[in-house]
Amino acid sequence: MLLTAIALVPIYLMHQAPTKVPLKEKGRLMSIGILIAIHWVCFYGSIKLANVSIALVCISSVGIFTAVLEPFIFKTKFIWNDVLIGLLSLIGIFFIFQFDIQFRTGILVGLVSAFFASIFTIINKRLTVQHTTQTIQTFEMIGGLGFLTIVILCMNAYQHSTFIIPTQNDWIWLIILSLVCTVLANHLMLNALKKISAFTMNVTLNLEPVYGIIIAIVLFQEQKQMGKGFYMGILLIAISVVLQMVRVMRQQTRK
Repeated sequence: MLLTAIALVPIYLMHQAPTKVPLKEKGRLMSIGILIAIHWVCFYGSIKLANVSIALVCISSVGIFTAVLEPFIFKTKFIWNDVLIGLLSLIGIFFIFQFDIQFRTGILVGLVSAFFASIFTIINKRLTVQHTTQTIQTFEMIGGLGFLTIVILCMNAYQHSTFIIPTQNDWIWLIILSLVCTVLANHLMLNALKKISAFTMNVTLNLEPVYGIIIAIVLFQEQKQMGKGFYMGILLIAISVVLQMVRVMRQQTRK
């Protein structure tokens, strides 16, 4: 998050004067950054406890979390089609959880990650109407950075552990992760939220396991760790993505 914040601050200053955003709103945006930080920690924790493929599959549950939480947070009616499509993804995760028992802790942590991803996406949907993409990104990353810094310092003091300095090769990957996978990806996501619902956004993210797992198989040979339950679950998740895409296309056609 440090590299991301460093990259975003000059972009923000070029697009908007700092005085245009009230201090209260800056604090609100930074508090959402804490949710993003928790999501990231749990996501990478899921990778450590299980593997890349499992962590990506768990992200697919953001659909059901969004379908349930969005009406609850904003006091709107439930869209039962959203709930049913979200449940299909959840059933897919259940298949993996049921058959690949060695990954259960990683799956639970991954579901917590998806829960927080759902919350900040729902909130960001409303914020895109009030603020520019650069403003939202910058202050959320600063808030997340501050939160993680405090957590790391407290953990190091409690555990008396030493801080690990990234190697030169690590810095290259961290820069790519920061600029391409975070700054650019979040910019595109926030712009998309101006035109589509938070649920559609999160169901679209269910495609992450598809290409993510392909990459994991190529780089880490993770197919050797997967059982039949994993592939049954992936199939159900893929069906949920297709169903939502069909719904969105029909809605666009009617307009």
